[in-house]
Amino acid sequence: MEDFDIEIAGQAPKYSTNVVVDDSRHKEKEEKSKPPEIVGPITIFRYADGLDITLMIFGTIAAVLNGVCLPLMSLVFGEMSDSFVSGCISEESLPSSVNCSQSQVPFEEQMTEFALYYVGIGVTALVFGYLQISFWVLAAARQTKKIRKTFFHAILGQELSWFDSSNSGELNTRLTEDINKINDGIGDKVAQLFQNMSTFTVGIVIGFVKGWKLTLVILSTSPLIVLSAAFCSKMIITLTSKELTAYAKAGAVAEEVLSSVRTVVAFGGQEKEINRYTSKLGEAKNLGIKKAIASKLSVGFLYLIINGCYGLGFWYGTTLILDENTGYSIGTVLAVFFCVTFSSYCLGTAAPHFETFSIARGAAFKVFKIIDQKPTIDSFSSDGHKLDHIKGTLEFNNVQFSYPSRPDVQVLKGLTLKIDCGQTVSLVGSSGCGKSTMVQLLQRFYDPQEGVITVDGHDIKSLNLRHYREFIGVVSQEPVLFGTTIRNNIRYGREDVTDEEIENAAKEANAYDFIMEFPDKFNTLVGERGAQMSGGQKQRIAIARALVRNPKILLLDEATSALDTESESVVQAALEKASKGRTTLVIAHRLSTIRTANVIVAIAGGAVAEVGTHTELMEKRGLYYSLATAQSIKTEDHEESTETITLKDQEEVFPINGLISKRASIKHVPQKEAEEEAAPEEAHLPKVSFLKLFRLNKPEWPFIALGTLAAVISGACHPIFSIIFAKIVTIFSIKDDPERIQHEANIFSITFAVIGGVCFIAWFLQGFLYGRSGEILTMRLRHMAFKAMLRQEISWFDDKKNNTGALTTRLATEAAQIQTATGTRLGVIAQNISSMGLSVIISFIYGWEMTLLILVMAPVLAVTGMLETSALTGFANRDKKELQQAGKVATEAVENIKTVASLTRESTFEQMYEENLQKPYRNAQKKAQIYGSCYAFSQAFMYFTYAASFRFGAYLITVGRMTPEGVFTVFSAITYGAMALGETLTFAPEYAKAKSGAAHLFALFERTPAIDSYSQEGEKPATFKGGLEFREVSFTYSSRPDVPILQGLSLQIERGQTMAFVGSSGCGKSTSVQLLQRFYDPLTGQVLFDGINAKHLNIQWLRSQIGIVSQEPVLFDCSIAENIAYGDNSRNVPLDEIREVAKAANIHSFIEELPEKYNTRVGDKGTQLSGGQKQRIAIARALLRQPKILLLDEATSALDNESEKVVQQALDQARKGRTCIVIAHRLSTVQNADVIVVINNGKIIEQGTHQQLMAKREAYFNLVNAQTQL
Repeated sequence: MEDFDIEIAGQAPKYSTNVVVDDSRHKEKEEKSKPPEIVGPITIFRYADGLDITLMIFGTIAAVLNGVCLPLMSLVFGEMSDSFVSGCISEESLPSSVNCSQSQVPFEEQMTEFALYYVGIGVTALVFGYLQISFWVLAAARQTKKIRKTFFHAILGQELSWFDSSNSGELNTRLTEDINKINDGIGDKVAQLFQNMSTFTVGIVIGFVKGWKLTLVILSTSPLIVLSAAFCSKMIITLTSKELTAYAKAGAVAEEVLSSVRTVVAFGGQEKEINRYTSKLGEAKNLGIKKAIASKLSVGFLYLIINGCYGLGFWYGTTLILDENTGYSIGTVLAVFFCVTFSSYCLGTAAPHFETFSIARGAAFKVFKIIDQKPTIDSFSSDGHKLDHIKGTLEFNNVQFSYPSRPDVQVLKGLTLKIDCGQTVSLVGSSGCGKSTMVQLLQRFYDPQEGVITVDGHDIKSLNLRHYREFIGVVSQEPVLFGTTIRNNIRYGREDVTDEEIENAAKEANAYDFIMEFPDKFNTLVGERGAQMSGGQKQRIAIARALVRNPKILLLDEATSALDTESESVVQAALEKASKGRTTLVIAHRLSTIRTANVIVAIAGGAVAEVGTHTELMEKRGLYYSLATAQSIKTEDHEESTETITLKDQEEVFPINGLISKRASIKHVPQKEAEEEAAPEEAHLPKVSFLKLFRLNKPEWPFIALGTLAAVISGACHPIFSIIFAKIVTIFSIKDDPERIQHEANIFSITFAVIGGVCFIAWFLQGFLYGRSGEILTMRLRHMAFKAMLRQEISWFDDKKNNTGALTTRLATEAAQIQTATGTRLGVIAQNISSMGLSVIISFIYGWEMTLLILVMAPVLAVTGMLETSALTGFANRDKKELQQAGKVATEAVENIKTVASLTRESTFEQMYEENLQKPYRNAQKKAQIYGSCYAFSQAFMYFTYAASFRFGAYLITVGRMTPEGVFTVFSAITYGAMALGETLTFAPEYAKAKSGAAHLFALFERTPAIDSYSQEGEKPATFKGGLEFREVSFTYSSRPDVPILQGLSLQIERGQTMAFVGSSGCGKSTSVQLLQRFYDPLTGQVLFDGINAKHLNIQWLRSQIGIVSQEPVLFDCSIAENIAYGDNSRNVPLDEIREVAKAANIHSFIEELPEKYNTRVGDKGTQLSGGQKQRIAIARALLRQPKILLLDEATSALDNESEKVVQQALDQARKGRTCIVIAHRLSTVQNADVIVVINNGKIIEQGTHQQLMAKREAYFNLVNAQTQL
């Protein structure tokens, strides 16, 4: 019975740690599912078809039969022990060659019979073990695949209001993690649950039949075991979930900082952020230490109880054997003892499997809930009228609407408007007046609360949704491109489009020429969310995509606002070409783009304010007039006095973007690319030795030393236990001396209890000492890694494999991997080595022949165990990689659901998703076979070892080479030692992981950045006037070295001057600003500050002289006051000063209207504020630095007219007395600059004041005209 002490004394802890691992993985469910949000135990299999059900039934039968093997073996073991003891009389008086002669023949024959029993049991276990595992794993894989498909289909079918209130990251988690949990819970774990239950039932039955008194006594101790295990796992679950929440907070800080690293560096906030991150880590560390103690305590307590149970069982068993009337023999005692202890033990091992199943049911609840949710606007629905063709007459009739996510804010208030077919109608009005909402209602993303919207007289609710959306083409302000080729992006417009049509659409959209300039032409990849393309290029691809649908209705929502003048005129031309013969609805903030419209509709407060052509409305001198005059550019030399009417700054009323948030979900998307990229890098990683790892833990060495000592002591417990166990079994061969037997049995029983006590203390110490050193190390490494990341130059962050997702993942995983190798694992190794060493020594003393036999077989046991784990981890990694591909498709679809819905491409994404599920499914089929075989073999081999060992032992006793006591000692010591060794070997992959994690981290620590943000070197001039100069500067980005950005740029800027850079997208305007901040260094030439080369100045000093306001200002998820104070991180900024700059930036009055005033939180990336508000906070932040140089990179381009006017005033105020560089696409904002510089392809083509350049009638003149054309 290998299991007798292995399972009980040895593996118990091994299992109980399993419990811990399992629970910790699933803690979050525990926390959340306090109300019983759980599906029924049968319902979870609702996606099983006939084959699945058959597989599960046969798997269950096999599991039950496999479960019977263990109790049967206990019976055989008991019988066999009787033969050993009675078959040989080993009186102390006799010499060691024991006298076994009188009953020799039957003894050998009996042993052969027992050996055959063992082999039979082994074969049973082999066959059924394989069947139970492979059948269940296979059934689970088939069901999981169906669930994934159905779930993704259900998500794509939901209406948009549902996405507003759900978070895309969370949906991806559901798609991957939750469904993985279901997969875990309905596979082999169920089979093992049945196996354990059958062992439990059969074991208890045998116990009561063979000896009910002893059974009851032993059972009385089992509640203790169950309670202790339950209590400890509960503690570990809560601690783990707290620890994860604490680390998630730190992770959120890291994610926020790394994704806005330019802002952090520009404002010198590194130190502040490192402290913020570290303070969050401290919490996680303390919880981690508590968790380590709790998990080791539970193991120690289990040892204490189990050893106590041995003592009690043998003491009472001895009493029963010595009482003649009970008919107990030592065999009965052993058989009963093991049957019952196994049974209560199996109940314990069943718990984690049951737990996994419950977790799966909890996860299924949320997944099934989404699957069963029927949307009111169903894009997959086949109901509704399908019109053969439509003319495109649109009508809004008394439409009232508010977004479901903010029902108290009425956006449209009884809007009525008719648009004839073929007309181009422009909607104008301030931000948040409901223009974009009308576009979304037209596409039926939402239904109005009251009123109707009709197309050609049909209520759009009565039409088939997909079919109706096919008639509409949409181009929005931030067009979404998918991470594939240009050709495929255009093809998303219409499924059956030919290559010729794609090219024609590209020509119509003025995109053909720039596409043909790419080396891969139409097969050029656009990057994730179109990141590789400039704004103008993205817009034109999106227009081509809309045109290829040949839509009857074209919706242009701010399609040109983010473009520079040249791109804009090109795109504008494309749009005008596109709107011919179609009903076109245009929304624009720049009024110059819509003067040509047939009808202009001015909207205010959710209703139509005025309607007419440009000329009519200008004569009216109403709302439109005031909007238009605010934007006019001075084209003549004399200033026109334009009267401006300021309207109250209206707040945007868009739903706070839940799903359509700009953040790429960190969860799954970026990693795949990062992995592919990281391969070549491996070669250059520094070699990390075990000692180098240890050095990091140097301050904690006393903890580690004491912990190792405790581990060695707990390792010695088992070999000592083996000796006593063998003695207690064989005292019964003493005849006719009951007093002596009772006396010795009492001593041995007490010894068992003492061993338990020693174990308990040793384990507790191990947990405390190792836990502490390990957690401190993890925290130290994370702190160092984060600090090292913030030290790198900006071009390092441009590298794809250092994107935010990859970096946050590294912070989370690499440090934790190293801890597994240095912390508690060391204890396990020390313990196993001491255990194995002592076992081998003792065994060789008692009987070297048998020791050698078992030692030959032990490696096989160890190897099968390892095979099982490595096969499983291998599959897990492969699955993960392949599911990431599927995850990527899902993320992209879910994050850009509006685009997917308006293009009616839901089924395309479904197909792509399904194709990506094929590989993991095939993997699972292989996994079922391999895992099944390994599991069955490792179980069966145990029985074969028994057969061989005891048969050989019997032979050695017969020939007088060993005593029965020796046989028992050797067997229990060595088999346990072998298990310990196996456990040590499984640690190898962990160590390899730790080494690779360490190598990556050390590579990061040792990397010296080209521009070191922490460097203290360089001059810090006492006075700085603010003169700037570019001298012959050339530059390319390291991520695209073949594209020259600046080519010999030379330019002088006097102190106090305002200089404007204009030119088309990608001409190098923003790049020159980044060179000033020293994010990059020029390849050749110099950037000079007051005549000193930027490279010679102290980098922190240099950046402290500069304030920047950029196109999309990054705000941090903290209060408005903290965001403004971020402008100067070198001190604590008093609130009065914050108020001053807020007044200067024209936002003070808005902040005072908020309920929490300056303590209002701005949300993740500032999402709670509108564009204009964010910009003004960013201006206040820049002003707080009191910079000598102010850089304004497109600071007003994304704003509507009213906000722009307010922000522009704030900027004009801010420029006074400072050197200022302005980049703007809207030329009306730069006409007051002292010098205007026109840049083209990285060179300056002309410079001068607005009037001089207008008089020249060259490049600048053309740009201005393009923007004022009537």
